Amino acid sequence: MSFVTFEGAVESALRREVEMRRRRYLKLAAWAAVAVAALWYSAVQIKLSPIALINGTGYMWNFITRLFPPDLSYLALLGGATVETIQIAIWGTLLAIIFSIPLAFLGARNTTPHIIVFHLTRLLLNALRAINELVFALIFVSAVGLGPFAGVLAVALHATGMLAKFCAEEIEGVDKGQVEAQMATGASRMQVILFGVTPQIVPQFIGYAIYRLDVSIRSATVLGLVGAGGLGFALIQNMKLFKYHQTATCILVIFLLVLISDWICGKLRRQVI
Repeated sequence: MSFVTFEGAVESALRREVEMRRRRYLKLAAWAAVAVAALWYSAVQIKLSPIALINGTGYMWNFITRLFPPDLSYLALLGGATVETIQIAIWGTLLAIIFSIPLAFLGARNTTPHIIVFHLTRLLLNALRAINELVFALIFVSAVGLGPFAGVLAVALHATGMLAKFCAEEIEGVDKGQVEAQMATGASRMQVILFGVTPQIVPQFIGYAIYRLDVSIRSATVLGLVGAGGLGFALIQNMKLFKYHQTATCILVIFLLVLISDWICGKLRRQVI
């Protein structure tokens, strides 16, 4: 190949590269324009207006000032509700751990007994995660009545969906070398799961369970809004009766409870992971 021919080939390749880049930039600009237009349209539909927020700042400030100072004498009456909130979170998380373990193995491609079982399990887990705890609480309140039991069941179902999905993904990502080595020795399917898969996912599962306990405490603080017991029940009662100072006390206790639970769960996660 002569120098002139080589130089022409290089120049042609550079032109093609420039043209390809230009097309990519145009395509990116077109998609960006579509995204901006879609976001603008949705903002108009949901009445997203910073001006409305600014205009309503006075009303918001008026409500906040009514909350202060908190009625600290009401703290003694919130002790039972605080304990109830913690109990809802602990029992809900404990039941979720028990339910999620078998569902995780059924929902992982490498441990499920059949592909149909895999898809049905994943469908169930998606449904459990899609429905909020408040919706579950409403359903269970109608079934078992007002009180913390409905809150426990609501937390347990939603947490099961999350824990089982995360655990199933960990199962699918285990080291295949250990599994294949055990299979080569003639181990049964159950033995492979117990001694080849489970030891690899236990630390991660414990970490997820601790994180879920933290989330469950946050969820349990508001389940009382629909009659499922805990601090949320005291909060909504005081708000309905316009007892602003006692409402502020409820919010303060919820904040402190979440702060303490976050600190404790953080220390537990660092010990495990």
